[in-house]
Order: sequence, then C-alpha cells, then structure tokens
Amino acid sequence: MEGTLPVAIVGGLHSDARAAVVARLLTAVGGSVALHHDLSTAVRGTVRRSVRDATGVLSGGEAPLVNDCACCALREDLVPELERLADGGLTRLAVVELWDSVEPKAMAEVVAAHGDRLRVTSVITAVDPSLLLPYLANGDDLAEAGLAAAPNDRRTVADTWARQLEYAPVLALVGGDEADEEDRALLAQLHPTARRVAVDGDDLAAAALAGFDVEAAAAAQHPACALLPQEADECGVGTYVWHRRRPFHPERLYAALEDLTCVAARSRGRFWLADRPDTLLAWDAAGGALCVESVGPWLASLPDAAWEMVPPVRRAAAALDWHPEHGDRCQHLVFTSPGLDREGLTELLDSCLLTDAEYAAGAEAWKRLPPAFDSLLEV
Repeated sequence: MEGTLPVAIVGGLHSDARAAVVARLLTAVGGSVALHHDLSTAVRGTVRRSVRDATGVLSGGEAPLVNDCACCALREDLVPELERLADGGLTRLAVVELWDSVEPKAMAEVVAAHGDRLRVTSVITAVDPSLLLPYLANGDDLAEAGLAAAPNDRRTVADTWARQLEYAPVLALVGGDEADEEDRALLAQLHPTARRVAVDGDDLAAAALAGFDVEAAAAAQHPACALLPQEADECGVGTYVWHRRRPFHPERLYAALEDLTCVAARSRGRFWLADRPDTLLAWDAAGGALCVESVGPWLASLPDAAWEMVPPVRRAAAALDWHPEHGDRCQHLVFTSPGLDREGLTELLDSCLLTDAEYAAGAEAWKRLPPAFDSLLEV
C-alpha cells in the first residue's frame, strides 16, 4: 500500500535469537530501522526507547508508565515513533523488536489499527530450537524471572512462550549444534503451519515484507476456531488429537486436571462440561500449569438471529464439524510432547466423560451435577 510504512514485529523470549534476527534484518533490508522498548526499567516508572539502524543507535528516550503498565506505555509510545518514521519517508522497513515477555498479538493489532499510515508486513518469533523445550517446561512466573510487564502480571514463562511461538506465521531459527532432531520435530508439531526460515539465510528479508493478516491471525488463535495441530509422530515427539462429542462429568474432569496438565509439554483446545452445556471452554496448558476459561457460548446455544453477528470464520468452523444433536459442542484437545503416552491419555480422558447411564439421564439431569469448576471460572 503506497504511502504506508511497512512494519515487521520481532518477538520471543529467546533474547539472543531475537537480537540476531533484528541485526540480520537491518543489514539485509536497506533503509530499515529498528525500534526497541526496554521494559526492565518499569520498576522505576519509565520504559526506555531506542531507535537504531545497521550503523548504530540513532536516538533514544524514555516514556512514562501508563496505568502502572509497561506494555501500555509501549503502546502509547510506539505508534507516534512509527508515524514519525513514516513522515520522514526514508525508512523502507520498521523493525519493532519486542521486549522479552511482550506478546506480539496485542502489538500487531495496535499497529494495524493505524492502517492509513502503518502496515504490518510480518510477525516473526525468534527461536533457538535447543531452548524450545526448556522454556516450554518452565512454569515459573514471569515476575520470578524478572520479566513481568506489570505488577499484576500473572503469566508464566511457559504460557507466554507458547503464545509467542504459536501466533507468529514466521519462525526465525538461529543455528547451532545444540539442537537435535527431537527439538526440530517438537517445533514442527507445535506450529505446523509456520514458515521456518534461517536467521542467516536469504529468506528472512522476504519473510519480513511478505504481508500479514491481523484478523486471520486472531481467528487462528481463538479457541472456537483455532487451527490446532493434527496427529503426528516423529523423532520421539508425538501430537495426539482427542475428539469426542459426549460432555465431561465436571467432578471427574476436575479430579484429573493435574495429571492431564503434566502429561504433555503443551496442550490446548476447547471442551464442554455437562453442567455448563452452553459455555465454550478453552483449555491452555504449558509448563505444568493450566488455564481454563469461558470464551462465550457455543453457536448451537444461540438463537438463529444472533448468528448474523458471529464472524464468518467462526460459522464456517462450526459448520465443518456440526453434530445433529450437539451442534458445535465437542471435546477437541490436542497434546504435544516428547514421549507422549497416547493410550494412557486416551484412557484418562475417556474416563472423565459421562457414562452411558449419566448420558441417558439427559441434559436437565446434567445441569444438576456438582459444579466442580466454579473455583476456576466466573460464576
């Protein structure tokens, strides 16, 4: 789009890999400039901004915290800086290097909202494959690791890393002999649709300018229509897709949560509980921690008139998997890990479903089952 500034967003907790990606882009794309906000100074009430090109630092400054939130300050300061570069007319590509724990989704949407001046051309997550599993298994709070973006930041290293990895359509891989075939198989199964490019190869610059669809990226992550990985088994790494129609018994599933959370390096998907038949629940687990949340109603629970307000991609996803009795209600959970025990996992998950007798009792009886998930969900 003529007159707009191309913006490539580079993120990831692997800071050395991220720095290598940015450095490579600055040398490979003539006229490129990198912006970075250092949030480590947030405890002192500010974030530090730097702007540089391939020759070195061009400018720097500080921005005050907004609402006691470093990420809010980043958003407030980032767009004016990008617009200043756009006004200058000399920048071919603006590379936004995110700070360690900043997730790219929010930043991409902020930039895309200013589409008359700015155009997101890529979101890239920098990856050191040898660190993939250690970070995915790290259940420490970001605050414990000195990486929290706000005083109330409750995210963990593992779940933050998983979202950084799975949102980006491009994964830029650093070299090194430490990574093995298991690491690379795990990466491929966690995000099979990603374009993987080498940091020191010729494809990185083209990937940074290829184009990016913010709405499609958001839809691909929404639990109702997420593009979840398919079955796979390679180099000791497995991905298991568990799909059922019968609802979960809330008490039995709750009792099994710890085992289900720890059985795989990463698991995600959507599910439904017998006592909450209208509520679409999201499952998101990494690093031994599980997040379960309501993400709205199943389409089958909505009146026909409300369907017009539902995004087309959501309606299409539901139509592809529609059941004559339950509609789009389903259990669709995906587990990815080295050494995955498929048989044990199947047995455990199936044991949490309603039995034949419980299922035959009908929906009104299901609603009277003990509400075991009230402690995890807003009532």
